Amino acid sequence: MSSPSAQRPRQFDLIAFDWDGTLFDSTAIIVRCIQAAVRDVGGQTPSDEAASYVIGMGLTQALAHAAPDVSPDKYPLLGERYKFHYFARQHDISLFAGVLDMLHDLKSRQYLLAVATGKSRRGLDETLSTVELKDMFHASRTADETAGKPHPRMLHELMAALDVAPERVLMVGDTTHDLQMARNAGCASVGVSYGAHDCAAFEALQPRFVAHSVAQLHQWMREHG
Repeated sequence: MSSPSAQRPRQFDLIAFDWDGTLFDSTAIIVRCIQAAVRDVGGQTPSDEAASYVIGMGLTQALAHAAPDVSPDKYPLLGERYKFHYFARQHDISLFAGVLDMLHDLKSRQYLLAVATGKSRRGLDETLSTVELKDMFHASRTADETAGKPHPRMLHELMAALDVAPERVLMVGDTTHDLQMARNAGCASVGVSYGAHDCAAFEALQPRFVAHSVAQLHQWMREHG
């Protein structure tokens, strides 16, 4: 006998995922790299909370927000120092447990999968070139090739590339920037509480669900996606 979820028409055709803190367990390392970069250019070290808040934004926007005492003429150096620290540690980062199983399951059920991330194209491509992720996603957008979150352009471009209407798109992310981007694009969203932002801030952005683990996220999408 088939399950009720198997009998019900699906709500979404395209599922767009944020990367860091949603699929990739990288929040703590990103925070440390932001803090190290700010120190390198003589700024006051941001708190863990301030550094984690900017995850998901475009790099320059994020670093400027995290380091308000650093002058704009130092932003290029600040960005270079962040990249130096991040790329030195990027192989310490891994997918959250259960992510690969979830992605394979969703793809086998004919969902279109995409990534909408504040990462750079270089950084995302290096990660997606690994054997287990090669050809997993149908499309992706990064902050350095379009507008940063919460501007909706990333999702608009993904929808145009994959020919999907906003009401058929689900955005999944760990920050208010992700959920606000979904609202700005006219899309539904799901938040995850195990990433960069305190999920208490999610309620005002009306996500369909807040998952406290990858297993909960996967189960919700099987039942409601």
